[in-house]
Amino acid sequence: MRIDKYLKVSRIIKRRTIAKDILDLGLVKINNKVAKPSSEVKNDDVLTLKLGERELIIKVKIVQEYAKKGTSSEMYEILEDKNNF
Repeated sequence: MRIDKYLKVSRIIKRRTIAKDILDLGLVKINNKVAKPSSEVKNDDVLTLKLGERELIIKVKIVQEYAKKGTSSEMYEILEDKNNF
């Protein structure tokens, strides 16, 4: 699955267009490599997102096309959540 869609389906980012924008800026990495919106995400990939002063490191657990609001958080595991103030 494309990373921009994964970020939206998993509800890490609310809209796919916003996901595409931060990917275009180079603020997301897959396994320590800068990701493009079309980059593929697989199970056990580690994603690093820089969102303002916050750095979020997550591990992909499940890749699925659709997730309900209550189960979307099961698609990933937060490894680290840093606030760089």
